[in-house]
Order: sequence, then C-alpha cells, then structure tokens
Amino acid sequence: MSASEELAFSPTSVKAAYASGVHRLAVALTVSVFPLIWVGGLVTTYDAGMAVPDWPGTYGENMFAYQAWLFGPFDLMVEHGHRLLGSLSGLLCVGLVVAAYLRDERSWFRKWSVFVLAAVIAQGILGGVRVLLDERTAAMIHGCTGPLFFAIATATAVMSSRWWFERNRKHLSDHENESGAVGQYATGRFIALTASVLAVTSYCQLIVGAQLRHTTGAVSPNEFKGFVHLHLGLAALVFLVALVLTVSVVAASRTPKQVRRVSLLLAIMVLCQIGLGIGTWLVNYALPWAELNATLAAYTIAAKGYWESMVVTAHQATGSLIISLATVTSMRAWRSRASLGN
Repeated sequence: MSASEELAFSPTSVKAAYASGVHRLAVALTVSVFPLIWVGGLVTTYDAGMAVPDWPGTYGENMFAYQAWLFGPFDLMVEHGHRLLGSLSGLLCVGLVVAAYLRDERSWFRKWSVFVLAAVIAQGILGGVRVLLDERTAAMIHGCTGPLFFAIATATAVMSSRWWFERNRKHLSDHENESGAVGQYATGRFIALTASVLAVTSYCQLIVGAQLRHTTGAVSPNEFKGFVHLHLGLAALVFLVALVLTVSVVAASRTPKQVRRVSLLLAIMVLCQIGLGIGTWLVNYALPWAELNATLAAYTIAAKGYWESMVVTAHQATGSLIISLATVTSMRAWRSRASLGN
C-alpha cells in the first residue's frame, strides 16, 4: 500500500481523506442513470429506437442544439430525450474523474473513476451502433448493459461516501467478547454473500426479461414459452433470496443500520416488482380464462396505451433499481465485515 493510501485509510485522517465533492458527483451520476433507464425503457416500449435515424447528430444537426424534439412526435421526444440524459451522465462521469484526481487520495479509486467514464462511453457507442445498424440485438445488449452501468455508478457512490471512510475507525466494542465477535462474523458473511447472490440473480432475470421485451414474430411459441418459464423461475429465485436476506438481516441484531435499512427497502422493491410483473402480463396478454368473467372479457389490450406502457416500463426500471439496491446492500455488508478485521 502506498503512503497516500495508508493516509486515506488511517483512522485519524478520515475527515481529510473524505472528499465531499467526489461523493456528490457520484451520487448525482447514480441519480441521473435511473431516469435514463426509465426513458430508455419507454424507447423500447414505444419502439422509438429509430425515431432519430442518425447518430451522433440529430437529423444532421448538433444533438445539443436540436430543438424540434420538444414539439415533435412522442417517439422523437423520448428517443432524443434519452440521448440528452445519456450525455448528462457522461458529463458527470468526466467531472467525477477530474474531482477524483484532484481530491481523492486513493489511487485505486482514481483508476476506478476512469473505468466508470470508459463504461459510459462504451454504453453511448453501443446505443449509437444500435441506431446506425438498426439492429434489434444491439438494442437488447444496450438495454442489458444499462442496468449494469447503474450498478457501477451505485458502487461508486458507496465507495466515495463518508460512511465508507468511517468504517476504517470502527473496532469491536469493549463489551464484545471473542466468541461474540466470531458469531457476528459468521452472520455478516452470510448476509454479504446473500446480498451478492441477489444482485447477480436479479441481473440474470433482467437479461431473460430483455429477451421477452425484444421478442419478435420470428420466435416460435415453444421458445417464447421457454423464456417465460425461465423468467418466472428466476423471479421465484429472486424472491426466495430476498426473503432469506431480509430474515437474516432482521435476525442479526448487530447488523449496521446502513445495511438493515437498504435491505428492507430492497425487500419492498422486490414485492413491488412482483406486482408489476403480474400487471405487465395482464396488460400484454390478459388472462387465459378471461371469457369466464364478464369484466375481464370486456378488457381490451391497447397496444402502447398510456397505462399499459407505464406498467411495462415501470417493471423494467424497477428491476434495475433492485440490482442497484442489492449492490448497495452487498457492498455495505462486505465493508462492515472487513472493518471488523476479518
């Protein structure tokens, strides 16, 4: 470890090492990515990916100078708005790199900030490739890597927070004997592992969901059924892992409140996601026994209707939010465990 890193992790230099400007930029980046994902979901829902046929310009004009999108068709507004939100995230990444090299004493975090910038540039290029090639596969990959970047931004916000630095000066309390500390380590490891598994499982489910979102008429009924069953199976696994995580956090009395609060919010989001998943199926395919109920039989599925689109897009965006919250829970759990010296 270099001298600067030793200073950054010294318990007596927490205030000097913590850079509030870096953390604020990381939080702003994380916050900006969520509406970017939401609007990106609307692009897919309304099939608006080619509303602007060129890139990086907009109908031959500078993207930032183009104004007709505010008064044009809805698909144009959604697609161009998605590009502007992506540019905002990119600018925040540039600011994060500059701030990290000026204010953050950790060499590894500076390199990490460069990686974050490279990731957002790659995501932007992938979006441009989707437009230039008019390729549905590129659109699906772009939709899958967006939530992954959301998790990266979230991790950046956690690693730059004051709490992250302060964990360096947390030691075992005087009343904790050796056996009690060992018990706490065991519980902390299980919680950290479970949160990590939840993040990975949620992302896998999102990938399968992207397959369903981009399904075309070329997919056979059996293939579609297979994707549906796999998506539902992963949903059940996500729910099970989230349940185990929640019970473990509640049962562990010494779990830090920063881990407990996020894990409980994560459990609520998983329940909301299940409800949104049911709603998504209803607005897309109704119920198989609708003819048995007059009210259900009278319901007409409106392709790209307002509420139908909002439910589908909310389901997609909430999936990304679950991955982000699972990332926070996992990182805080592992950090709390490491700060205890194990």
